[in-house]
Amino acid sequence: MPRFDRVIIADWSASSGLSSPRPSKDAIWLGQCDAGGTATSYHRSRASAETALAKAIDEAQGKGERLLIGFDFPMGFPQGFAAALTGQARAQSVWAYLAEQITDTAQNRNNRFEIAAAINQRLGALFWGRPASLDLPALPERKLTDYTRGIAERRAVETLIRSAQPVWKLYTTGAAGSQGLMGQPMIHRLSRRASVWPFEPTAQITLAEVYPSLLARAVAADPALIKDEAQVRLLARALYTLSQQGTLAPLFEVPEIAREEGWILGAGHADLLEGAL
Repeated sequence: MPRFDRVIIADWSASSGLSSPRPSKDAIWLGQCDAGGTATSYHRSRASAETALAKAIDEAQGKGERLLIGFDFPMGFPQGFAAALTGQARAQSVWAYLAEQITDTAQNRNNRFEIAAAINQRLGALFWGRPASLDLPALPERKLTDYTRGIAERRAVETLIRSAQPVWKLYTTGAAGSQGLMGQPMIHRLSRRASVWPFEPTAQITLAEVYPSLLARAVAADPALIKDEAQVRLLARALYTLSQQGTLAPLFEVPEIAREEGWILGAGHADLLEGAL
């Protein structure tokens, strides 16, 4: 596998308002690592972060450099969902659907709960979690279904990493589902100029799903005041180091189901990542 010249890790947010002007947790952080070292940046809105990532892609393409960007939200759903929603068993079709349906302003105002409720009306109570103030009967406040029929609760990779939250959870701590709903439209846009792994082979510009909590011990030992900042910085450094050592390839070996559901880069290789720090 050719080496990446730069790695960027994005800690995403599904916030419905701008994050604090002062760098804070539960906001968007970008961490990067290249031959010049590591750096992080803080973004109050998804629009600002997407602009920064698009610029990084432009720069890499202009210089002929290989760039890996990791996003900490699910890029796919359990097997069967894409076909049920769009008629195609492809994650890309879901990204396109969400890009058409989800609205997201420069101030982070969005309609993710309403879109999830509309999907539930079509397919059954898959998504769950919302503010009690929202009158959306099709979107329950808590999990009501046991997912024993039809579409599963967890993707295959989430059975390997049990601490990863299911894609259907939209509210309260660890609401990976909301981050996915707000992040996948961006993946749809960026995919016009990049390859999205594991749905496509790696390329000069490669986008992938990551899970910074794979480095939980290293993050806990880091002196950074904000955990999110430490996570993106350390994971960017670990992946960049493995790439430069020529030992990154095992992380890209995944089961066939990942072509539909997606996969977390590094799943099953936490020790390898930690050893690269």
